[in-house]
Amino acid sequence: MKLARAAAVLVTSQDEEEIVARVRSPGRTVAPTVVLYPGEREWDCDCGGRVNPCEHVAAAAISLVQPADDGAEAARAEGSPVEQLAPRAAARVWGRIIYRLARDEGGLRVTRAVVSDGKETPLASTLSALLSRPADAATVSPEEVDLRADQLLGPGSRAALPVTKLDALLRMLAGCDRVLLDGRPVAVADDELLPRARVEDRGDDVVLTIEASPAIREIVSGGVALVAEDGASDSLALQRLGELELTGGRLEHVPQVRAFAPRDLGTLAAAVLPDLARRIEVDVRSRRLPRLVRDVAPRLMLDLTHAGEALSVLPTLVYGSPPFARVDDGKLVLVQRDGPVPVRDTAAERALVLELRAELDLLPGHRTTFGGMDAPRFAEKLRRWRGGLTGDATAVVGEARKLRPRLELASTPAADGGPPHVTFGLRFEVEGARGDGRAEAAFVDADSVVRAWREGLGLVPILAAAGGGWAALPRAFLAKHGERLADLLAARDAAGRLATHALRELGPLCDELEEPRPDGLERLEPLFASFDRLPEPALPADLTAALRPYQLRGVAWLSFLRTARLGGVLADDMGLGKTLQALCVVGPGTLVVCPTSVLHNWAAEARRFRPELRVSIYHGPGRALDEAAELTITSYALLRLDAARLAARPWRAVFLDEAQAIKNPDSQVARAAFALPADLRVAVSGTPVENRLDELWSLMRFANPGLLGGRADFEARTARAVGAGDKAARERLRARIRPFILRRLKREVAPELPPRTESVLRIELDERERAVYDAVRAASRADIVALTQTGGGVMKALEALLRLRQAASHPALVPGQTAASSSKIDVLIESLATAAADGHKALVFSQWTSFLDLVEPHLANAGIPFCRLDGTTRDRAGVTDAFQSDDGPPVMLVSLKAGGSGLNLTAADHVFLCDLWWNPAVEDQAADRAHRIGQERPVTIYRLVTEGTVEERILDLQAQKRGLVDAALGDASLGAALTREDLLALLA
Repeated sequence: MKLARAAAVLVTSQDEEEIVARVRSPGRTVAPTVVLYPGEREWDCDCGGRVNPCEHVAAAAISLVQPADDGAEAARAEGSPVEQLAPRAAARVWGRIIYRLARDEGGLRVTRAVVSDGKETPLASTLSALLSRPADAATVSPEEVDLRADQLLGPGSRAALPVTKLDALLRMLAGCDRVLLDGRPVAVADDELLPRARVEDRGDDVVLTIEASPAIREIVSGGVALVAEDGASDSLALQRLGELELTGGRLEHVPQVRAFAPRDLGTLAAAVLPDLARRIEVDVRSRRLPRLVRDVAPRLMLDLTHAGEALSVLPTLVYGSPPFARVDDGKLVLVQRDGPVPVRDTAAERALVLELRAELDLLPGHRTTFGGMDAPRFAEKLRRWRGGLTGDATAVVGEARKLRPRLELASTPAADGGPPHVTFGLRFEVEGARGDGRAEAAFVDADSVVRAWREGLGLVPILAAAGGGWAALPRAFLAKHGERLADLLAARDAAGRLATHALRELGPLCDELEEPRPDGLERLEPLFASFDRLPEPALPADLTAALRPYQLRGVAWLSFLRTARLGGVLADDMGLGKTLQALCVVGPGTLVVCPTSVLHNWAAEARRFRPELRVSIYHGPGRALDEAAELTITSYALLRLDAARLAARPWRAVFLDEAQAIKNPDSQVARAAFALPADLRVAVSGTPVENRLDELWSLMRFANPGLLGGRADFEARTARAVGAGDKAARERLRARIRPFILRRLKREVAPELPPRTESVLRIELDERERAVYDAVRAASRADIVALTQTGGGVMKALEALLRLRQAASHPALVPGQTAASSSKIDVLIESLATAAADGHKALVFSQWTSFLDLVEPHLANAGIPFCRLDGTTRDRAGVTDAFQSDDGPPVMLVSLKAGGSGLNLTAADHVFLCDLWWNPAVEDQAADRAHRIGQERPVTIYRLVTEGTVEERILDLQAQKRGLVDAALGDASLGAALTREDLLALLA
């Protein structure tokens, strides 16, 4: 009642079926719209209230029964254009927004005003500003369109509206009855006005004409026309123009007239008109156009032909089955003269082209030829292809001929009583005749079959010389023997002779193909079946040592390898006498390659255990090979420098001591080792795998070339699978290498060794050290993150990490810092003093000789005698003997690089590892200088770790990395190399 009495109801339209009113309500900027349906006694309101009927419906109903003001209605009908826009009710209390459009140079200018009680007040700024003032807001009742237009227009401007803004405004005002053009009310159409097209015969040609709509009276702005509504000249409307790219914003491009000769009618019917008809109305009056066919989808056809031993394919985009049109370079070409013309579906055509590229990597209209193994790969894809096929090579997707394996062997007994020399060959015979009268059998080589099988293909091409065509792979045979066959093929030399290590794979293949096994294969059975069945070795007559049982077994294994012309990896734990075992099988023509630091140690061990053996050290500037020497000892550096000279001599046996020196197969020293000719090749290493499985591949490449296949093949088939935790792949690797790796741990074969205790000495940095460390940490992390994000190598990141590790040990190791001591050195000196006072001897290991330089003055100040061994030490034996003597100094400072291998320092029972690294194998080698056979006292290993630094995280990382060797050789899970994720975790 209050709303009705306050004249808050405005009836905007009324007829017998519905009454539309707007009701101004307190608290609402936009008056809700009410629709009443008198005949149905129904109503609706857009206020969104929960009460039905709402107060707005009730107010509208009440206001309808109030008597009408006939005088006001008559005045309104006879008034000015502005008064004619006023509402039929509540005119004196409502203010409404009107829009005045005026022609201006280049377009239309718009102003707004508030009309209330017959008076017009220009809107000076914005509607939102007016509504923010309560007194002014009470005089106007805007509609939703007014609010949206206000956001678009903003503060008023005297300039013509830009084309895009005018277009947006007219879209908003469509249907609005409050718009004037040059002072005259006009309607605003809600749709676009499109041009028209007409096609008619004119002489021999067919003419296409594009023209503007006849309803246009005037162009009032770019893209906007004044039109006559429903053909009435006195009822005008503003309407936006459509398809401006055809007509131009001011119709400057129309009319357009284009004539098509008879030869171009296909293009007109198939391309021009369908595209035009999707945009505008086309009036076709011509009787010469070809018949248009709609609802015909495009499809792909592949024409397959044989090109010698290759497969040639031409894809084509066509319409119809059989095709009556094709698409060449985007143009429609009619295949049948006087045939129908399809209405092109360009979206479907694009989808087919994308599908063709994604599934077959082809383009329509471009012929591609596939040769070699690419042909069966493509044929395999065609088996899954859903398009049409034509041509003489379509049989590649049908039933192919089958293959049957045929084994070809030749065996020659070995003169030395060892395993036979076997020449291996295998071909696959093509079953079934071609029907062309060919009498001789057709074959496919085994390499092609295995390659196709590994790539997951089902077909392999038959050479043209053998009749051509395709054959299906024998899947059942390959599933059972494919890996075995691949290994045999990889183990052949240029003449087809098998490496001895591959002979064990030959027996099962012979049994499968019902071929007799070559004589002499049984001689390898003791190695492949069980080490326990190896024959007792004949020990050298001049041997001065009494071998332990596990050492005797190792000598038996090495002797058997020598007899069988095989190689191996002697991977016993550090300190179990690998050198002694090797010396037991050394005979004339033996070469030992070792680190320079242990050259003389090898010579000394040979004199000690084999005093009658003639030994020559190949070293120094005047070096020369002694032809009379039974044992020649040289270094890895000289192996690299004199590779050609050392490879020119046929050796009976080659031993690589500390063979992890060739763990990188790309290094020069590794390639030099691979080139050494020898009947027996043995890699001696307590750590055959440190970081990655390709290190094991490199050692096996030296010992038994071909055992693990090619490097890329090993990485793809084995290393990645083992790294991903594939148990089956891990077991296959272990089974393959088990006969050729002998690894025993101290706890298994030397229980008499005293106990070994490992302990962590945790050290807290003082404030000065912490400040230096935190500064280095921030810089190092920034460097490492930048390197990893840009794809930088891990080695460069390790250089940044090196600075952080040094800061955790001593501030003076950081460039630009000086400090007399560090918390780590203080704890170290205190622990060494205690150990010396209790009668113990200690080894102090550090990766950096600069850290050892910092330790020396503190030992001197504490009165603790010491000796030192690093890369600059010339008399290594003298320093070692002095420390080992009973009256020798209690402390030896040792660099990891110089003292990590080849030393026997059992006088020490304390080992201090001053700086940790992520790979524990390096530390284990250092600790085993003291914990080895000959040690009689318990050994304690101390790791000095500064708290809250990268060293604590290295301890955690070491636990993850220790499993790498066991993954290949034992039962633990796989470790991994240092990754970018590891580097970032170290800095967390």
